[in-house]
Amino acid sequence: MVDPETARKLPREKLLNEEQPIHPLYAYLYVADKFEGLIVVNAATLLDGDPLNNYLKRQLDEKRYPNGAFNPEGALTGANNITIAGTNAYITTDRELVIVSLDDPVNPKIVNRISFKHPRAIAIQFRYGFVVDDEGLKVIDVTSPDRARFDGVLVPLADARDVYVARTNAYVAAGKDGVAIVDVKIPDQPRLDQVFNAGGQLNDTHQVKIAMTNASLFAYVADGKNGMRVLQLTSPETMPEYAGFSPRPRPTLIATFKTKGEALAISKPLDRDRAVDESGNQVSVFGRRGARPFTYDEMLRMLRTNDGRGDWFRVKDKPRMITD
Repeated sequence: MVDPETARKLPREKLLNEEQPIHPLYAYLYVADKFEGLIVVNAATLLDGDPLNNYLKRQLDEKRYPNGAFNPEGALTGANNITIAGTNAYITTDRELVIVSLDDPVNPKIVNRISFKHPRAIAIQFRYGFVVDDEGLKVIDVTSPDRARFDGVLVPLADARDVYVARTNAYVAAGKDGVAIVDVKIPDQPRLDQVFNAGGQLNDTHQVKIAMTNASLFAYVADGKNGMRVLQLTSPETMPEYAGFSPRPRPTLIATFKTKGEALAISKPLDRDRAVDESGNQVSVFGRRGARPFTYDEMLRMLRTNDGRGDWFRVKDKPRMITD
């Protein structure tokens, strides 16, 4: 580390940040509106340290986009959910999934539209998208978003409303049925592992989010008329395999908070130590000069073995125990 006195004597080019540039899409907020479509909001003023200009406004040019909203030919009318992954926005409407490129955030572009039966939400993990609609949980390969399509991969669920994917499981808010846990270890061969409703107590689930606290995994559930629920999914006290990569959850209802109105949504916890997005763009600033995360191509090289075959590294749910 260079002390301030020495730093003042260095030439300017030695003081420049050598990290990868932050993609411009991170200067904005993205809103899915049922009537107007996609609204892009400039949020960069929240980061400049000046409390006098903290005003949010629509960013899209109203001369090109009516009311400053992106909705070409009504493609995004009925929008009900949005997920950002890499430089793409995945927006569900009343009738389809619309994939919008945000590589140029003030000039969005539709790259694909996929029909579903009233889709309500989508979660993205690595190369796959997990969509919930009237028929249940559906899986699509989004390796190339412009060529993504639904090939019939489905886990039937009667009342799927939202989905959250954590490691090898998809947690589906299944309305009157509680929380459905789907094994997506092999994403294009998903299977229903279990449905948990705490003896009928979870019967109006709208959203579920997963988070880790110390050595335990928890699900935070917006259970409609019942308020917020907390489920413990793994515990070092009751599960010897809790330290595996993705042990099979054993849900237990451990807490309820009665909200004033119906609990319809619950916020997502902060991702720890996230350095890059799904497209390989750096999303946070590192603490030393010249430090940076791996690029997308570098990550792919790191994830493969060096045994000549180039297989993917794999981990197990039941780690080998080491004893003295």
